Amino acid sequence: MRIGVLGTGNMADALATHWVRAGHQVTVGGRDVRKAERLAMRIGGEARPGGLRMAAEAGQDVVLAALPFGAGAEVARELHASLEGKVLLDCSNPVGPGFRLLTQQGVSAAQHLAAAAPGAHVVKAFNLCHEDVWRMRPPVFDGRPLSVPVCGDDETAVARVRQLVQDVGCVPVVCGGLERAGLLEATAALFIALWVGQGADAQAIAPPLAYATGPGRQVAEGGAGAFG
Repeated sequence: MRIGVLGTGNMADALATHWVRAGHQVTVGGRDVRKAERLAMRIGGEARPGGLRMAAEAGQDVVLAALPFGAGAEVARELHASLEGKVLLDCSNPVGPGFRLLTQQGVSAAQHLAAAAPGAHVVKAFNLCHEDVWRMRPPVFDGRPLSVPVCGDDETAVARVRQLVQDVGCVPVVCGGLERAGLLEATAALFIALWVGQGADAQAIAPPLAYATGPGRQVAEGGAGAFG
């Protein structure tokens, strides 16, 4: 794929490195082109540097918005013409002091991004883990690859992001349309509060799938009908 990366921070570094190793052509873009040049050099392979607009235009298959909440929508508004018809992948977490969500009136960061670039197909993924987890080759814990929730409205866009999840060495889990992205962001806020604020193991919250609906019961088709 031809992938554009908006941003030169840790998430851009971690994910773009995997994708270049998988054989994709990656253009890293930043407001400071010198930072983009340093990152592209560190990634190596098929990575090349440029400005934000160049990265948006070069990402013919996917554009990753590896930008903080607020900055992502601002950049998307500036580049909306270059993002028209493209897959725009959002990995941000709108989490502020006290581990509180910064989104207003329940509108997720991904939906803010979609409103800023209405012609793009926004997909939410890669927001539940620290960037160092995404640097792992691959992220495997107790012999089990990490699962990555993916939310989006466009089937083609979701399929491309599923492939990029697999290229990181993870298992994509489609969780519905973009309206569910806020649930992923709220989950991230909860997990971060548990991990950082309390030193608790968030993974221990959920029982194994066989027990999700209670001991000795099968998980129903589609899941929702089995609870209660």
